[in-house]
Amino acid sequence: MHYSCLDSPVGRLLLAGDEAGLRLICFPSEKRTTEPGWRRDDAPFTEAVRQLEAYFAGELSEFDLTLAPKGTTFQLSVWQALRRIPYGETVSYGEVARAIGRPTASRAVGAANGSNPLPIVIPCHRVIGSTGKLTGFGGGLDTKAALLALERRGRGGVAEQTAFSFVREA
Repeated sequence: MHYSCLDSPVGRLLLAGDEAGLRLICFPSEKRTTEPGWRRDDAPFTEAVRQLEAYFAGELSEFDLTLAPKGTTFQLSVWQALRRIPYGETVSYGEVARAIGRPTASRAVGAANGSNPLPIVIPCHRVIGSTGKLTGFGGGLDTKAALLALERRGRGGVAEQTAFSFVREA
């Protein structure tokens, strides 16, 4: 596993990955450190860093990176659904549960959301409580609010919530 670090507007991010792709992005508040056997190598993360910097500059709304998150089949289905939430929009955990065909699984969706190893790129910050309030986030609620504010500015300051519907992937 290789790793790199990126100083961002939300703090120093730890990025890790291997030949399969980007596997991990950690916020400073997660206090995650590298693991034995990991090797510092910035070269494999050049494109990820470029895209993250463009995102933070308000110039990128959709990432195009090779991702390799590890998770259960359910977690992977939730994370795939999160990638389809449009930039600058928010949805509830229940809406994600319905979108993946598991309408009573909003708590499980919340757990999968909280286990997302690739925040920002897999936009778990776009999931909010059914009342519209910000709820748990690995980077902290201040970071979640900052990411949502950044995306609202990127949409020309339009803060709207739209229906979350799409065709389920087979």
